[in-house]
Amino acid sequence: MRINKLFLLFALFCFCGLYNNINAQRNSQLNSQKLGTTLYLIDNFYVDTVNTDKVTEEAIIAALKELDPHSAYISKNDVEKTNEPLVGSFEGIGVTFQLIRDTITVIGPVPGGPSERVGIMAGDKFLKIDGEDAFGKKVNNEYVQKHLRGKKGTKVTVSVKRGNDPELIDFEIIRDKIPLNSINAAFMMDKNVGYIKLDRFAQDSDKEFKDAMEKLRGQGMNALILDLRNNGGGYLNTAIDMVDEFLKADQLIVYTEGLRSPRQEWRSTDKGSFTEGKLIVLIDEGSASASEILSGAIQDHDRGVVIGRRSFGKGLVQRPFNLPDGSMIRLTTSRYHTPSGRCIQRPYEKGVEEYAKELNKRLEHGEYFHADSIHFPDSLKFKTDNGRTVYGGGGIMPDLFMPIDTSYNSKLYTNLVRKGLFNKYTVDYAMAHRDEVKAAYPEFSQFNKKFQITDAMIEEFKKVAQDEKVEWNDEQYARSEKYVKLQLKALIARNVWDQQQYYEVTLTEDPTISKALEVIGDNKQYKKLLR
Repeated sequence: MRINKLFLLFALFCFCGLYNNINAQRNSQLNSQKLGTTLYLIDNFYVDTVNTDKVTEEAIIAALKELDPHSAYISKNDVEKTNEPLVGSFEGIGVTFQLIRDTITVIGPVPGGPSERVGIMAGDKFLKIDGEDAFGKKVNNEYVQKHLRGKKGTKVTVSVKRGNDPELIDFEIIRDKIPLNSINAAFMMDKNVGYIKLDRFAQDSDKEFKDAMEKLRGQGMNALILDLRNNGGGYLNTAIDMVDEFLKADQLIVYTEGLRSPRQEWRSTDKGSFTEGKLIVLIDEGSASASEILSGAIQDHDRGVVIGRRSFGKGLVQRPFNLPDGSMIRLTTSRYHTPSGRCIQRPYEKGVEEYAKELNKRLEHGEYFHADSIHFPDSLKFKTDNGRTVYGGGGIMPDLFMPIDTSYNSKLYTNLVRKGLFNKYTVDYAMAHRDEVKAAYPEFSQFNKKFQITDAMIEEFKKVAQDEKVEWNDEQYARSEKYVKLQLKALIARNVWDQQQYYEVTLTEDPTISKALEVIGDNKQYKKLLR
């Protein structure tokens, strides 16, 4: 009798499951028929002529907006262009962006590109392009490519909404060839410590990274600072290959899981070339996706110390699906989880608009300045290999917090950056004095140690600023003097030598770098942070 009851319950359970599955399939078919019928009726019975292709695209876009912030439709013309920042090169203004509620939102300027030179920042919203409104339904990937790309040397004016500032900021950007090397800099900071600045996880980043590591090890590196600040991510496999360099064999790197996507794991191999040396990973609010996979794995396995500010919190996995006309949908199918089980993705249940405002809210709440302004619920506690407490809920919280540095900021400094005057002056200076500079400093190291921005150069710079209608305020200059001179020297170095030399100059006054070097040099502090 008991066996019969169990069999009956099992049969009922199977029947319910089968019924629910059949019911779900029936609803899916009905919804597909419903959408198809609607388009058929519009195409055949609507009072006016209709562009059915456009209606279909807008319906797809509207549907995806109801899902999550990162599922996206890509038109046939945009499919190839979308991957260019990761696999090719192009000419334009040099930003990575996302369309959030039909508004062009900057994820970050491409280092060394024209937008960075004039002062475009992550979070900026382009509301006007060449005086024309640049938001609303007309704004899609095709619109952005058409208005922001263009031949090297051509100009475009953008009006930017920044934070809560009610006034738009105007920038004139001269298009250029966009540099797409993944590694902006790789050099020795002293006899033992190497530094690598990784801009993105592109198709060839792993090879670039391994080459850079080999070069630095050849120069005596036994400790590394890996700078992922403002690195918006890229290819998952590239991130996994790079993490593999630091971990011993068979350690979990990351796993993905979704309602209809079974758990999939990636583990380290025995090919790691830097599994023992001290490691510091730098992150901030601009570090996203693949950057968070790498820093999360390093933190969960207590392999290195993560320093900076809480990362972006982008942990949704998009899978590309080709549509019949050559267009594509990138549909979120699962979530990234760190080895301890933390979900990287920050919440988006309140809608795309609130999601887009979250970084500004971090600023308003003081998170960029004080670690204790960040609160995590106990339900999101996880443990590293050594038993340290880490938290889920979106992004990677560093082991050592570093506040954002605003000590140099002033209205004068902002206006100089906004007008692109640092770049204007240093380009002209380098053109006029390149041979002179190289004759005086045959090696860059000599330039870095001895070259000074003189009072005469500041007077020249001041005149350039005044010619561009920037009011020179001596009190504000005194506040920003150190960083004005630092930027001028760094940009002269970049124009005389290359991009790496820019970093070699600026990092000498970077508080986060100073802290990283302090931690590496103090065995007791380094070990304490990992226990």
